[in-house]
Amino acid sequence: MKEEHELRSREQGDSADALEADAQRLRAIELELDVCWDLLRQRRALRDAGTSPEQAKARETDTVERYLQ
Repeated sequence: MKEEHELRSREQGDSADALEADAQRLRAIELELDVCWDLLRQRRALRDAGTSPEQAKARETDTVERYLQ
């Protein structure tokens, strides 16, 4: 994601307040990506099981962030 790369590259020159805001936004982006990856894995698993990948549903970030990587 472009925004993720921009936030990571700005870390060295930002003030403490800007760094905190960037860190919070980066965490939000990471959670959004985790939800997307989870949805993709669900779709693949459903397809491999011979059912419709359309049955996959995005899960809450609270659920997805607890998964072991």
